[in-house]
Amino acid sequence: MRQFVAMLMVALTSSVSAQHKEERAGIANFTRVDAVVACGGATETSALPALKKDGFTSVINLRVADEPGANIDENKAEAAKVGLRYFHLPFQANAPDPALVDRFLATVSDKANQPVYIHCGSANRVAAVWMVKRVLQDGWATDQALTEAKAIGLTSAPLEKFAMDYIARHKK
Repeated sequence: MRQFVAMLMVALTSSVSAQHKEERAGIANFTRVDAVVACGGATETSALPALKKDGFTSVINLRVADEPGANIDENKAEAAKVGLRYFHLPFQANAPDPALVDRFLATVSDKANQPVYIHCGSANRVAAVWMVKRVLQDGWATDQALTEAKAIGLTSAPLEKFAMDYIARHKK
């Protein structure tokens, strides 16, 4: 019995993510990371009420306003209408800004914003900043965080390098 309890405690306290992909209407590449976070790609305005219904409190949108289909103002208005907090943190994939990652980390770690749904166009940028969060705030090993980031949607070598460099500059 003690061995079972010990194994159960290890499983419950493990830092391994149990992310899984889900098909969601109006959301590309939706991945539920854990009980308080989900990540995705392009998200239609019509998907926001379902996120609220599923218990999400906040949306963090990393898309840039001039991306095709970004609909920042429309999404922000719909989020307010259905009672979601909405944070627009425009993350340029071709010129990532470390200050934006600082803002992301502060926003995502604020318990008042959880459960949170984080999205961009494909989940590539989401995965890069999520990897940073995992290492710097959750204490994960970089290789473990990278594996999770790739499962979420990290495909860009330059974004991976940006995340690794950011981690190296900020790791204590």
